[in-house]
Amino acid sequence: MDIEQIQKYCKKKAEVTESFPFDDETLVFKVANKIFCLASLTPPFSINLKCDHEKAIELRERFEEVIPGYHMNKAHWNTIMLDGTLRNPQIESWIDDSYNLIVNSLPKKKKS
Repeated sequence: MDIEQIQKYCKKKAEVTESFPFDDETLVFKVANKIFCLASLTPPFSINLKCDHEKAIELRERFEEVIPGYHMNKAHWNTIMLDGTLRNPQIESWIDDSYNLIVNSLPKKKKS
């Protein structure tokens, strides 16, 4: 998956906004003003995704392209290197997981 595919996939999700709050090289995707994906627009291309703690460790052990979240809480965030090795459906499922973790943590009032 490339950055444009990531952007298109993230924007299809309900209530997603995108912005550049940190710099002009890091595209941030939020739902209800909470980050679920950060995308590096400069090589080496990568994305940061929120992840359940146990699953985060499992993915790091299973895939060399998955490392602890760069500049993030390493217990809950992974950085995924977009070097073409991982299949698109795999990356999409991790984006879904990150998005759902945020949505499921929202107060009921914000979910509707």
